[in-house]
Amino acid sequence: MRYAIHYTPSPNDPMTFAAASWLGRDVYSGYSVEPPAQTGLGMQELSYFTALPRRYGFHGAIKAPFQLAEGMTEAALLRDLMRFAGTHQPFTLPPLEIAKLGNSYGLVPSWPSETLNFLAASVVQDFDRYRTPLSDADIDRADPHRLSATQLTNLHRWGHPYVMDEFRFQMTLTGAIVPADCARLERALRSVFAALLERPLEFANLALFVEEEPGAPFRVHSLHPMGRVSARKIA
Repeated sequence: MRYAIHYTPSPNDPMTFAAASWLGRDVYSGYSVEPPAQTGLGMQELSYFTALPRRYGFHGAIKAPFQLAEGMTEAALLRDLMRFAGTHQPFTLPPLEIAKLGNSYGLVPSWPSETLNFLAASVVQDFDRYRTPLSDADIDRADPHRLSATQLTNLHRWGHPYVMDEFRFQMTLTGAIVPADCARLERALRSVFAALLERPLEFANLALFVEEEPGAPFRVHSLHPMGRVSARKIA
């Protein structure tokens, strides 16, 4: 089993419903969801374009997937995540916007947030003891030759290249898109998400995601509300 610590909106947030429809899967229940109407894309096309983010679920990555280190337990991880979340206050994300992320699309903040960056760095550092160190094969899969010196240092020290000063918050909505399809995909994304981006989105929870077996879709195991010491288990 692998775990990850991410941000995702609460179960009843309109953004959660829109993302579940777009990706075809609810990250809380794990159930399939009917696609949105009038995107200009066929069902098979949409399923193809969203295959990768559908497996990982709608989220903004904070701590990348990891296996528990020897001697660590899920109960201890839950207890510490509950405690950690309770010591950090909720905050409002900068307005999100649809952006091209390399050769994919997703939602990103309109401007950097020092509060978000500090929280992300704190999660990576505080929960690193729960992470099994990367094997040589894990490092090879990260294609270290394409990384900068700082990213390579992060990979070896923290298990992921894009943390600390290299961290950029994003909520991925597509897999790789060829240039010929970009305009259609962007129009479809705007038809689903544009109206929702006009409202503020609160960062009020840290979510523990789980992958129950290799290759299985990730789902939300539990939400840990910020600002108070409690946790809601998602059935």
